[in-house]
Amino acid sequence: MRIAIVNDMPLAVEALRRTLAQAPEHQLIWVAGDGAEAVRRCAEQLPDLLLMDLLMPVMDGVEATRLIMAQTPCAILLVTTDSERNMPLVFTAMGHGALDVVDIPALGGADPVQTAAPLLRKIHNLSLLMNRHETQPPPSPAKPIPVEACRRLVAVGASAGGPAALAVMLKGLAPGFPAAMLLVQHVDAVFAPGMADWLSQESGVPVRVARDGEAPQPGVVLLAGSDQHIRLLPNGLLGYGIEPDDYSVHRPSIDVFFDSVARNWRGEAVGVLLTGMGSDGAKGLKQLRERGFPTIAQDQQSCAVYGMPKAAAALGAASEIRPLDGIASRLRDIFA
Repeated sequence: MRIAIVNDMPLAVEALRRTLAQAPEHQLIWVAGDGAEAVRRCAEQLPDLLLMDLLMPVMDGVEATRLIMAQTPCAILLVTTDSERNMPLVFTAMGHGALDVVDIPALGGADPVQTAAPLLRKIHNLSLLMNRHETQPPPSPAKPIPVEACRRLVAVGASAGGPAALAVMLKGLAPGFPAAMLLVQHVDAVFAPGMADWLSQESGVPVRVARDGEAPQPGVVLLAGSDQHIRLLPNGLLGYGIEPDDYSVHRPSIDVFFDSVARNWRGEAVGVLLTGMGSDGAKGLKQLRERGFPTIAQDQQSCAVYGMPKAAAALGAASEIRPLDGIASRLRDIFA
């Protein structure tokens, strides 16, 4: 891939240069010292992938991400120092369309191959995402859920642009929304608790990470919080697992979760697919529709990245295509 770096710190730029040098299949095409310069350079020579810092003079990475995704969209990976301490900025940038986040590799002392591995793994997965067609999730046996289990469920998938979209959707739900809700957002497990807290603060709706073995509960919003897939099991409980391992680009995979809901849920359900790059969730949403569940895809105009909803629309997976600010009201109507 053709890669660009946006960072104002010479040591950080050098660490990124050395990391990319370990993967000769990637080419560094330019370096920008702040977000404003990156916006200009993207207009002149658009990279396949942008390694974007968050804290910079002139223009920070959040505003640069917003402008680039609006003017010259490309894949953006946030690469910054101490990302866990900058969670609000991380999720705001992801809301504008950044795909993922990873810390800058350390220079000196440690094994350079080991320190570079997390960033190179992210780059590899993003390269697969930009060139990959997802396969169908393997079938799982369908068994009845106990009648005493929760009867209403909203299954939601999101990726690039998802944090902000999820916050808007959740904010639009009136207090006492009667259905259980589970969110699958493409984010590393280490950031999931911070994202749940951020969503709670932004939307005013309590969100927490889903625990292995718990059951969806009415009025409770859960966020998938593992680097493993999350499934609704035949007994009505939620479970994490690594299979299918060919879904390594997205783990957790929206398709895997939607597929499990289509096979195992015996109450009312709605599938919602929001902004994101690629096609994860499109086939699973179609399975939900074929089961007779209402399915909603976000429209192009309100998406930060019109990838996953576009794939769903092309498959005929969405029974409804709606703007982001109309999805919450539609969910309230369905479960009125």
